[in-house]
Amino acid sequence: MTKTPKETALENRAHDGAKLFSPSTERNRDAIRDVFLKTMPQKGRILEIGGGTGEHAVHLARALPDAEWRTGDPDEKARASIAAWIADAGLSNLSGPHAIDVTQADWGVEDRAPFAGIVSINMIHIAPFAAAKGLFAGAGRLLAPGGKLFLYGPFSRKGAHTAPSNEAFDASLKARDPRWGVRDLERDILPLAQENGLSLDAVVEMPANNFSVVFTKD
Repeated sequence: MTKTPKETALENRAHDGAKLFSPSTERNRDAIRDVFLKTMPQKGRILEIGGGTGEHAVHLARALPDAEWRTGDPDEKARASIAAWIADAGLSNLSGPHAIDVTQADWGVEDRAPFAGIVSINMIHIAPFAAAKGLFAGAGRLLAPGGKLFLYGPFSRKGAHTAPSNEAFDASLKARDPRWGVRDLERDILPLAQENGLSLDAVVEMPANNFSVVFTKD
């Protein structure tokens, strides 16, 4: 395997052909899986947004044999990696990649709705805030009543960072692109949930000052 330059993911990723390997995914995938299994639907259609390398999709779909997991990413290199991971995994309940841009009103999967769950891991802080708005609008449209939206990543709380490292990370994100940044759960995210008919269900502290946050469609 060789190294590929830093891109949106903010990390050096090894690759083997089209297949990308994320160091952060290797570190956090088990912790995310464990929380997911406790808080999210175990059956039905699950839609992953911003699937990155595809490693999380494989790991979670393998743990949820009764769910239909569909993943994808708007980035072409990410989709190539996702396709390679899906092909190698050989899981009958895992499909993709889609190319959903959450800022668009039509995601192209409306014919598959309603979904039992929508998942977004490490996306909204490395995208313009319009992506967070679009994600919640889509969840409001496409989730079944009682369906759940799962977010993972760093968040500030009530206007304050939860750790000095997150404050430094926020500054580095904004220096790279002023439209990016660590979002505040109470001030930025909860209003989006309320606007789109979702209620906060769970906030779980995760390693490295991250959070898993789960919302339920009213």
